[in-house]
Amino acid sequence: MTRSKLPNVTDSIFTTMSVLSQKHGALNLSQGFPNFPVDPVLKGLITKAIQDDKNQYAPMAGLMSLRAAISNMTQQQHKAFYDPENEICLTAGATQGIFTAIQSVVHTGDEVIVFSPAYDCYGPAIELAGGKVMDIAMKLPEFIIDWQEVKDKVTARTKMILINSPHNPSGNMLSHEDMLQLEKIVVEHNLLLLSDEVYEHIAFDGREHLSAARYNGLRERSFITGSFGKTFHVTGWKMGFCLAPKKLMEEFYKVHQYVVYCVNHPVQDALANYLIQPKRYTELGAFYQRKRDLFLNLIKDSQFKFKASHGSYFQLLDYSAITDENDVDFAKRLTTHHKIASIPISVFMNGKDPKMLRFCFAKKEEEIIAAANILNNL
Repeated sequence: MTRSKLPNVTDSIFTTMSVLSQKHGALNLSQGFPNFPVDPVLKGLITKAIQDDKNQYAPMAGLMSLRAAISNMTQQQHKAFYDPENEICLTAGATQGIFTAIQSVVHTGDEVIVFSPAYDCYGPAIELAGGKVMDIAMKLPEFIIDWQEVKDKVTARTKMILINSPHNPSGNMLSHEDMLQLEKIVVEHNLLLLSDEVYEHIAFDGREHLSAARYNGLRERSFITGSFGKTFHVTGWKMGFCLAPKKLMEEFYKVHQYVVYCVNHPVQDALANYLIQPKRYTELGAFYQRKRDLFLNLIKDSQFKFKASHGSYFQLLDYSAITDENDVDFAKRLTTHHKIASIPISVFMNGKDPKMLRFCFAKKEEEIIAAANILNNL
């Protein structure tokens, strides 16, 4: 009998809620994917790439034209230079980048600090590398990190800290003070950092995303992952990237070449040409803020309580005034009886249940309005 390497892993909550949503014909605000059309210009560029026979293997690290475009984007956004020759890699979605970064440096017995609620791919990737997840719960309802607790959690076995900002599922963003505290800990204890920045361009109310690339002490010991799927509403293309200093990227390449070797050539070609106009990502925050504001304005008189998301395309709603059901049961009941699907966040918090559900507002305006009508009538 084969012994499972991930004995506690079952179907993800995203799969569970999406299947339930489809079965009951519910509005699916659970899984984080946009349901509006992709820019026709980008569609045209990938069609052209295919017609121009950009259909064979790309270079292992990705097309140089796209790596150069990512380097320019990072320089413009964060005043940090990454050499496209040896410090950038295109990945099959940010999840592959996260997995590969962890496999490249985490050894058996190494501890990795993760802040919960956390995206569900982090733990299994650490466990498959033989590492141990050291969970630190964020302080609710603000979803902030207690840096003294982080200091106290660091041991001789600690290898890495993993952060995510803008944060999924809360939409909270790390502040400059947060990043300075993190930098101090990482430098003092000679730790590595994995910074999941897939929602980097989606920040609201004048806030600015503070990449690990901006802080010298972090940059020199960090893997940073990004996602074109999230940025350009093409999650099905599974196109992400990883940034890291040369010595770390050398280790990343060693694993990457045996996981996928290289990723989709025509998509890379299309993105390299699309990135020529920076406004295509610099205007993303305003685009999603209009959707967030529409959603929250429509439900402001409902029984749900909320604090407006700082970034990402997710909004948490506190339902404690409606029912004392656990969040998984309530989410399922909303889906089956009220035809709206969401994500219960206790599944990212080791079962702790703050009575909050995550809703994705990366949807067409008519779906946001329909979802608000359902929530207002609970």
